Amino acid sequence: MTTISDVCSTAAKVRVNGERLWRSLMDLATIGATPKGGVCRLTLSDLDRQARDRVSAWLRDTGCKVEIDGVGNIFAIRPGRRSEAPAVLTGSHIDTQPSGGKFDGNYGVLAGLEVLRTLNDASVITDKPVGVAIWTNEEGSRFVPVMGGSGAFAGVFPADEVLRQRDIDGIAFGDALDAIGYKGSAPIGARAVDAYFEAHIEQGPILEREDKTIGVVTGALGLRWYDVVWTGQDAHAGPTPMHARHDALRAASRMVEAVHQLALRFAPDGRGTVGFVQVKPNSRNVIPGRVLMSVDLRHPDDGALADMDAGLRSAARAIAAELAVECEVDQVAQFAACRFDAACIEHVRASARALGYAHRDIVSGAGHDAIYVARVAPTAMIFIPCKDGISHNEIEDARPDHVEAGANVLLQAVLARACVVP
Repeated sequence: MTTISDVCSTAAKVRVNGERLWRSLMDLATIGATPKGGVCRLTLSDLDRQARDRVSAWLRDTGCKVEIDGVGNIFAIRPGRRSEAPAVLTGSHIDTQPSGGKFDGNYGVLAGLEVLRTLNDASVITDKPVGVAIWTNEEGSRFVPVMGGSGAFAGVFPADEVLRQRDIDGIAFGDALDAIGYKGSAPIGARAVDAYFEAHIEQGPILEREDKTIGVVTGALGLRWYDVVWTGQDAHAGPTPMHARHDALRAASRMVEAVHQLALRFAPDGRGTVGFVQVKPNSRNVIPGRVLMSVDLRHPDDGALADMDAGLRSAARAIAAELAVECEVDQVAQFAACRFDAACIEHVRASARALGYAHRDIVSGAGHDAIYVARVAPTAMIFIPCKDGISHNEIEDARPDHVEAGANVLLQAVLARACVVP
């Protein structure tokens, strides 16, 4: 029986082409490039179509069979000796935030592509098939729920529910998917997966601060997303006395601070963010009568996250009563704190050790497709540092040597699970 150490020793002789991987990242980043050096490529937009076309062509060039399922998830599979066996998958997403960077998600997909290219270059035959997945709508910046494609794959969300979701302009997910030509015929979630590995930038400062090259990700924070609607009364900004106002924006402003204080109450691991606000009628001389805002709460302990939920709802009731407005709190997404598979984690840790990379265990503060895939397959993640810990920002950056190192760890972890046969 091949052991982790044996496989890592064999795989250590095979390395990715770091320059080729970097060129692919920079090439993909030209689609939706922004003036500040980032990327704006919202899910199911025409720019997303262009990116899907380009990466799918690269995957086909490796000799993989490419299939697309009913929510637009893309799977490229390289056969193994036992082609009927479930595949060892890697991957991530290529949609971005409105002011996103070159690496978030994109790195995981293109590191997977580089693994396939490297296996071809070295004429490596694996026992199990090896593949790359591109998940639809990981970011959730255009459509909710966040991580919709991987969530549908894992059975977290019914596919019909995902396809019915509408963006801020009223366009349905399914219609947008049809418009870019990426609603496939492959069944959603019927694919058996032996294991899943996802490479990603950390999106935080810990690895860079501690001068570690690899983060061995053991799990992720639990998350709850909310849409909060404040309803007051539109009124003229001049004639309406201050004491007679029902100002929805004032209430929303109170909630921003309440969310911040709520997270501090659950320090050091609690997180609370308001990232989206829509004010109506949005006129300079009209008191706002309606405000829609998002709230994002996170914690590694599910019990604490439930307490944060109760605190959010209590704050909303108190603010609404004090300011004479109405408030609706609608939870639109949730996933529990995630613990990845111990054996897959050890593949990552052993691979980093075999290559001599400084590494540490780490818990992800962000949501990733791996969190939902972990519900149906053994899963782990690999982090590399990003400059100043900044992500979801046009200045997001990573070092080429770290990009290469993470891909080499990914390669070895995949080989360890796919069982290299001499």
